[in-house]
Amino acid sequence: WAYSVQQTSDGGYIVAGYTLSFGAGSWDIFLLKTDASGNLQWAKTFGGSSVEMTFSVQQTSDGGYIVAGITNSFGAGDWDVFLLKTNASGNLQWAKTFGGSSYDEARSVQQTSDGGYIVAVYTGSFGAGSGDVFLLKTDASGNLQWAKTFGGSNNEIALSVQQTSDGGYIVAGYTESFGAGYTDIFLLKINASGNLQWAKTFGGSSYDRAYSVQQTSDGGYIVAGETSSFGAGNYDVFLLKTDASGNLQWARTFGGSNGDYAYSVRQTSDGGYIVAGYTLSFGAGSRDAFLLKINASGNLQWAKTFGGSSYDEARSVRQTSDGGYIVAGRTGSFGAGYSDVFLLKTNANGNIGTCAIVGSPTPT
Repeated sequence: WAYSVQQTSDGGYIVAGYTLSFGAGSWDIFLLKTDASGNLQWAKTFGGSSVEMTFSVQQTSDGGYIVAGITNSFGAGDWDVFLLKTNASGNLQWAKTFGGSSYDEARSVQQTSDGGYIVAVYTGSFGAGSGDVFLLKTDASGNLQWAKTFGGSNNEIALSVQQTSDGGYIVAGYTESFGAGYTDIFLLKINASGNLQWAKTFGGSSYDRAYSVQQTSDGGYIVAGETSSFGAGNYDVFLLKTDASGNLQWARTFGGSNGDYAYSVRQTSDGGYIVAGYTLSFGAGSRDAFLLKINASGNLQWAKTFGGSSYDEARSVRQTSDGGYIVAGRTGSFGAGYSDVFLLKTNANGNIGTCAIVGSPTPT
């Protein structure tokens, strides 16, 4: 499975997820580096005798990589936060665990302007409820500087974090303690010291969840996730744009009569947005990777599906230096195993492009 992708400074790509095919344990962290054409340069696994998974990777200022996830092999509790730093060749420089006696899962990591790291965590070990948002700030060596929890009497889950232009942080996920429905989108603005500045909920009477957030060029925020409160189907892609104070500017749903889900959003160079997830409403198989291009006002410009007769999912998208997009996820339609890492490169219009068949009378 692949959960996170980023273009690297050499024009290639770094991909992070987890594997049951390789490594030391039942599941291991899987880190892949490709060149600009998607050819594998190296692959690394990290883990112990039990389960390790990762959901987030970022290239660091020294050319290496920071990886965040969970471990069941190491640490203090049942599951602990697992933070790994590698060099540019994927060799481990250090690994840290954070957590208590229960469940602690890191879902998002970013290097901060001081060279350290901010990590968004779901914790069952600390906080006020059965599960709380847990925000960890470390220095460049992975040593904890501060940790904060946010939440109520039920579950709050953090799935995405980014440092903001003022040195603070924006965090997105969902809440069962606050809001209008069973779960609502939970958006929190934190200052540089980890103190809450504001919190907002968005949603209706049913289930609404956010998986990805990014600060936009106007100082506001774009949030992507899923909704069963609004839209055309069982679940629809849910895209929200707020101002810098978290006030809603617009909300859009995209989807058909079945389930449609968004896991990643990025602002694009034209001021619009690229969204990746998967769809059960459209495409060729039981579920297909779903890529949507939205303009700055939230209107759909185009939508693409990718997949075969089985299941295919997109979990992460980034715009690339040539104006196109890199997409990572998993596929059950193609590859060698039950589920393989799926890496797609498209042009600016979402097309994979042409293929020359050598020896064909009419190459296509």
